[in-house]
Amino acid sequence: MSGRNATAMPLDRLFTTFAVLPTCVVMLGVFGIPLMFSLYMSFHGWSMEQGMLGGGFVGWENYTDLLSDDRFTGSMLLSLGYTAATVTAELLLGLGVALVLNLDLPLVKMFRTVMVVPMMMTPIVAALCWKLLLDPIHGVINLLLGTHVVWLGEPTTALATVAGVNVWQNSPYVAVLLLAGLRSLPREPLEAAAIDGAGPWQSFWHVVLPMLRPYLLVALLLRTIFEFRAFENVYILTGGGPADSTMLISIFTYTVSFFSFDLGLGAASSWMTLVVSMLMCAGFIAVIRQRGTQ
Repeated sequence: MSGRNATAMPLDRLFTTFAVLPTCVVMLGVFGIPLMFSLYMSFHGWSMEQGMLGGGFVGWENYTDLLSDDRFTGSMLLSLGYTAATVTAELLLGLGVALVLNLDLPLVKMFRTVMVVPMMMTPIVAALCWKLLLDPIHGVINLLLGTHVVWLGEPTTALATVAGVNVWQNSPYVAVLLLAGLRSLPREPLEAAAIDGAGPWQSFWHVVLPMLRPYLLVALLLRTIFEFRAFENVYILTGGGPADSTMLISIFTYTVSFFSFDLGLGAASSWMTLVVSMLMCAGFIAVIRQRGTQ
């Protein structure tokens, strides 16, 4: 019997390898080849008169050009600030909604269902709907407020408006994640805190929030990654304008690549974005692991 099990184990491993191999090959072709090609392009110069592999090797010139470009540095700083603001708002709003939906209130199940509607909408469709709502002449928003503000056409309001649309659409995701965390928390620590005389705020701050911290860190990690590379909503709503007030790094990379047709510079910009994203992810993962060992 033991010899039969010893023979079956290598066969199981061999079957697992052959079962996973096609998926790995497809994933490598779909993601690996374009990734390596963009890395190749980031070290080469290219013009429209040349073939895709006809550009000459320029080394780090594309990267040095980016670092000396005020539009790139401005877009990177703008993206970092935009990410910090939107992620903070999404976490606070999502936590508040999750706490409310965790209560046994009338019609709470209906509100849980309605809450996920913005999250399930395609970003482009949601952005087009908001663009109609924010129209300065015929939009419902100005009609309700009794104003004629050009929300997406003024540098002072465009970025905040775009951020508000993203927060509206993505806060339900954070709320669902945190609500699942709240539902999975043990009741014993809360009961012990109540016996010790802790009030609702003290129980939340000293008991619920520390136990909910892993879910908050996961939400922080995921939303930071997605907001830092935000593209669809911003492109549909403003296209990076007005006056580059919403020129996030993703919009800058798209503009350089497909409007200026400088694919080498665009590839270098995308790799710089990837490096910054990986550094942020590494920082968050380090924090999560440190919290896990405590």
